[in-house]
Amino acid sequence: MASSPPSSPPHPSKKPKMSSSATTSDADEDPSSAPFAAGEPRRRYKRRKVAIFLGYCGAGYQGMQKNPGARTIEGDLEEALFLAGAVPEADRGLPRRYDWARSARTDKGVSAAAQVVSGRFYVDPPGLVARLNAHLSDQIRVFGFKRVTNSFNAKKFCDRRRYVYLIPVFALDPSAHPDREAVMASMGSDNELARCLECSERGRKIPGLMGRWAGSSIAEKRVDPAADETVAVACFSLEESDKSEANKLENFDLGSGGVDEEQHDSSTMIGETTSANMGANEVETGKLVSAATDAAVPANMNPDATVEPVASYVEEYDKFSNEATTTKENSTMEPSASLENQRLEPMVADGTNGEQATVKSKFCYGDEQRERFNRILKNYVGTHNFHNFTTRTKAEDPSARRYIISFDANRVVCIEGIEFVKCEVVGQSFMLHQIRKMIGLAVAVMRNCAPESLMDVALKKDVNINVPTAPEVGLYLDECLFTSYNQKWKDSHEALTMEAYAEEAEEFKMKYIYPHIASMEHKEGAVALWLHSLNQRNYPDFCFTETNIECASASKDQVDNSGEQLL
Repeated sequence: MASSPPSSPPHPSKKPKMSSSATTSDADEDPSSAPFAAGEPRRRYKRRKVAIFLGYCGAGYQGMQKNPGARTIEGDLEEALFLAGAVPEADRGLPRRYDWARSARTDKGVSAAAQVVSGRFYVDPPGLVARLNAHLSDQIRVFGFKRVTNSFNAKKFCDRRRYVYLIPVFALDPSAHPDREAVMASMGSDNELARCLECSERGRKIPGLMGRWAGSSIAEKRVDPAADETVAVACFSLEESDKSEANKLENFDLGSGGVDEEQHDSSTMIGETTSANMGANEVETGKLVSAATDAAVPANMNPDATVEPVASYVEEYDKFSNEATTTKENSTMEPSASLENQRLEPMVADGTNGEQATVKSKFCYGDEQRERFNRILKNYVGTHNFHNFTTRTKAEDPSARRYIISFDANRVVCIEGIEFVKCEVVGQSFMLHQIRKMIGLAVAVMRNCAPESLMDVALKKDVNINVPTAPEVGLYLDECLFTSYNQKWKDSHEALTMEAYAEEAEEFKMKYIYPHIASMEHKEGAVALWLHSLNQRNYPDFCFTETNIECASASKDQVDNSGEQLL
């Protein structure tokens, strides 16, 4: 009888394989996600697919998307997710492993009041939002998160994006901050324009902008008028004969150093923005304390326009008015001789550091101006080829065709004494610099730098023209909309809207985004300096349609002459 084969030794009990690199349901569990007391079973948390709502101020960041060697919003957020325990060590710096996606990719210096990102994270134990905010800078704020379906992707499921661009009202005034050619052309006419002294000094303090050395002042150094031919930005300095204007600016403190080039590109950290060279302007918790200047109360505010004072600004208005009156009484400015001179004469505020200088103007954003601006913006609505409104995208590329749902500018908000027109654009998606270029061309048309017919020409596929790009500081992402997703999953999942975080988002805008936009205009004149570049010397395509008409007429005359010779 054959002996039976020896029995195999018993196998040791195998422990379940745990992996943080999510391939199975067990891989979503983290056995060491939370501390446990002696005698208690070890807690296991699972990864959950969630959509995170956040806002940020883009100052000091090189955009939203992660970029090696650059400080980005996404880079800081990924690190905060790891430090908060939402991402395991094995997935640190590898966003694809937890299905990372963003709804919008904002450019350098652009802010967001309602950005949405998605991924698979450890949301337990409770308190993830507080842990994330503890590891983020003050200018990035996580509002909350919501559970979504496993197939959700913040980029693909976002139907529409709404952006807001705050453009100062004076930017739409053709007489405000004129270029050099406009000033020279107006000399001797009834509508003579004044040279912009404040922008001359602002530009001189920014290295490389005007070719002037940093720290120069009116009293120390005057610019030779002959050298203005080489100045890229059409700002004007004092001549020897302008002694009366120079006396008005004797006490104008120009600062002791140059402004960093990155600061001129709106890349300054919010901490630096609220502390360096701002005088009495500072940000406190929940409200803004503004400096008492002549611009504290907007002049000639149109009563018919829809003006939205930003929350706590309404409560401070009476105080601003009293302080502004006191400032005017103590000002060393001589009274203007007439209303026309008052409109053109520089009004220097006697503030703490004297950096604010404004020009009084009779221009206001009334019904006529609002109707015209909205008519100009309506040219963008619909499906068009926007290859002229971006970079590195050819007209033949299908991605150049974009659908704009709406574009209007019906409301005016007042921030730190500056009136801003609120331009709201809603579209399916946007390309690099697209919104800033759309605003840039619309402002050029409003200022009569370009004909309105150029709007249709710029949207043609077979035409290549150079379109001005507005500064990035006034642009922010207002909301990401998920209409189709909310309709499809309304019975099983929460709706992805900002309704639950509306108050937090508004408070964040008041505390960081709005003050940053206003302070950049007060300190550096981001929009004011840009306006001086809107001329046909820098943008020859402003006269594109006129040139084409002349060429067509010349060709027609040549054909007619040839026909006569044949006869």
